[in-house]
Amino acid sequence: MKNLFIKWFMAINAFLIRISRGRIGSQLGTQTILILNTVGRKSGQPRSIPIAYFFHEGKYLVVESNWGRDNHADWYFNLKSQPQVSIEVKGKVLQVNARFAEGEEYVRLWGYVTKRHAPYLEYQKMTTRKLPIAIFEPRTD
Repeated sequence: MKNLFIKWFMAINAFLIRISRGRIGSQLGTQTILILNTVGRKSGQPRSIPIAYFFHEGKYLVVESNWGRDNHADWYFNLKSQPQVSIEVKGKVLQVNARFAEGEEYVRLWGYVTKRHAPYLEYQKMTTRKLPIAIFEPRTD
């Protein structure tokens, strides 16, 4: 039931963000929301998900917390399969390349995101997997 509610809520939120060109649904509490558009790695179908992000050093950052669950979210695998995606931010569609932070960059960005959204620390305690940080950079092609 909880998963169904989350999917329903996310679909409505994505609809509101799109129809309002980012004026409604792009801010939930202290978090800013973008829409991540990927291609399903198995289905080949377009997938869209509203997700919290941070804009830092000219890049968009998204923590793949999946609410502290032990499994990765589907969009994580879609990005691994096809890192050239688009994001919708404040009514604008941006073509981006996705990658995941590693090493020193991960440590630095983890400190940044957890200072701005402390619940990520709790999500990390709930699972044994390291919560990935996706980095989206504008494509130049």
